[in-house]
Amino acid sequence: MLLELHVRNLALIERADVEFGEGLNILTGETGSGKSIFMGSVNMALGGKVPKDMVRKGAEYAYIELIFSVDEEKGKVLRELGVSPDGEGMLIISRKIMPSRSVSRINDETVTLGRLREITGLLLDIHGQHEHQSLLYRSKHLEILDCFAGAEKLKKDLGEEYRRYCSLTEEARKFSADEETRRREADFLRFEVDEIEGAALKPGEEEELTKSYRRFMGSRKIAEALSAAYAAVTAVDIGEARKNVERAAEYEEELEKLKDQLFDAEAILSDAAHGISSYLDSMVFDEEEFRRVEERLDLIHGLEAKYGSGTERVLEALEEKKLRLEELENYDGLRIRAEQELEKSRERLEKLCGTLSKLRKEAASGLGERIRKSLLDLNFLDVEFEIAFSRLDKYTAHGFDEVEFLISTNPGEPVKPLGMVASGGELSRIMLAIKTVLADTDDVPTLIFDEIDTGISGRTAQKVSEKLAVISGSRQVICITHLPQIAAMADWHFQMAKEPKDAKTVTTIRRLEGDQQIAELARLLGGAEITGAVLRNAGEMKALAEASKKRVREERL
Repeated sequence: MLLELHVRNLALIERADVEFGEGLNILTGETGSGKSIFMGSVNMALGGKVPKDMVRKGAEYAYIELIFSVDEEKGKVLRELGVSPDGEGMLIISRKIMPSRSVSRINDETVTLGRLREITGLLLDIHGQHEHQSLLYRSKHLEILDCFAGAEKLKKDLGEEYRRYCSLTEEARKFSADEETRRREADFLRFEVDEIEGAALKPGEEEELTKSYRRFMGSRKIAEALSAAYAAVTAVDIGEARKNVERAAEYEEELEKLKDQLFDAEAILSDAAHGISSYLDSMVFDEEEFRRVEERLDLIHGLEAKYGSGTERVLEALEEKKLRLEELENYDGLRIRAEQELEKSRERLEKLCGTLSKLRKEAASGLGERIRKSLLDLNFLDVEFEIAFSRLDKYTAHGFDEVEFLISTNPGEPVKPLGMVASGGELSRIMLAIKTVLADTDDVPTLIFDEIDTGISGRTAQKVSEKLAVISGSRQVICITHLPQIAAMADWHFQMAKEPKDAKTVTTIRRLEGDQQIAELARLLGGAEITGAVLRNAGEMKALAEASKKRVREERL
């Protein structure tokens, strides 16, 4: 069950820490006090969408943490999914919400939202404020029936076969071309296969050729530069300059130094010219090999432009084209085999759909009757409830059944689809009745109801409160309500309120006990002015609720 909820810097909530208990947990508060934010925080922690600007102004991030207590049986299921509660059976779900992104964790392990929903779906079920509207859609009816029937394994097998059937159907569609079209395609494929095979490409060949090409280009540039340098060095007639300076030095001793410099320069240039010449002589540039590498690269690049980037992709394209060519050359045999495989899959799918449909129909009568009885408990004075079946004209991943819930709330009136009969308040009660029935078949330990009391009052509200007391006798229930009849049933009662703090408005939540609960019930009963009579009425309502709760839970046992 859900032990604790911790919220930081989420909308109007600066800090909220709630410890929930077993049985029926009730949350009440004035309109606008933040009850919707509470529900939103739980939804977000479980992987729901984060509305814009949910991080409290001035805070860097918002943080939500749920702490669950998991029994041994549930722990075993979670461990099979790769999630391990700690030694005391605790599991911590958290979500850190930042302006640009959010991070979800299970026991400090970062998880995707899909993974988060998979795990938390085993721990908690939320009935949102408007979820009962989903009862207007037939797909929801099928989902409810399958849940009651325990059809998960069968639906998984059916889903796998349906995907195989769709794949085979797509494969069979390939065999629809006429003979002339097939002939033209085969001729073109042969040309492409011959072109690629003729190139005799090898994996990694392009990379090696590219390296060789770059070496060749480097060698050519070096040779061109050194040849130009050699020409420049040898063009200088330094020997003639030295001879002329020597003749002049015979008449002027000061020129002896210059003569020596020219002698050194002549020696240096001679050595440089010899070094350049030797390096050029040692260089090997195979013009023929260079042209071969260049032409080979041009061929490979041309094939890549036609068949895909990279030698690997061209070779993959070759295998694809050879496979398609083989299909065309063995067209009739492959077509017959594809049709046979498709028919075998269709037969398996038909059998699975039939088995699932039988299971659903067997479960439908029991589900319909149990929902009808539960509706009578919820103050439907006279009600008929049926589940109608029709067969779709196609297969789906959920089978070939279409089901619809039909109801009549007036004596003598025929059953009709829910959307044609039920009001908003009735839809809310119908959903509660369904949740009550499903609570006996699933093992989700915590249920959350957000304003399940929409559109009801008086005697009906009392009946709803008793139904919640029954459900909470076997699992934890958390319910947001504005009706005193439901709030009076609380095993644990929490109040949400808005309060000013440091020139800001914050939402707070606190647990109510004893007289505090009576005062809150009086507020729900009496509005703005709480008189002594209202307080006495609230006290009497709480006492009657406790007695009623004890009675309905004992009857349940």
